[in-house]
Amino acid sequence: MDIVVDEALVSKLAALARLELPPEEKTALQAHLRRILEYVRQIDALSLPKEEPALPELDERTALREDVPRASLPREALLRSAPDAAGGFFKVPKIIESEAPEA
Repeated sequence: MDIVVDEALVSKLAALARLELPPEEKTALQAHLRRILEYVRQIDALSLPKEEPALPELDERTALREDVPRASLPREALLRSAPDAAGGFFKVPKIIESEAPEA
């Protein structure tokens, strides 16, 4: 499959990454992407022997500790390390917008 690295592709990638690129940076990125794809084509053209992936031998034993209930830290001690707390809870900034953003 041959990918054409043109201005439209670079603009689409920049939009997906939420980047605003000036024209000179788009041109430079276009050249970089072309070189990267050329390196990938060169590697793909190599005739290398097919090797099975090397997998470590798995041990049947589990390396996890027993799941034993135990007392947790007191709430007051945990909240002392919080940047902001209110009413016995961690207070965090609101991150959910009230309206769905347009696609």
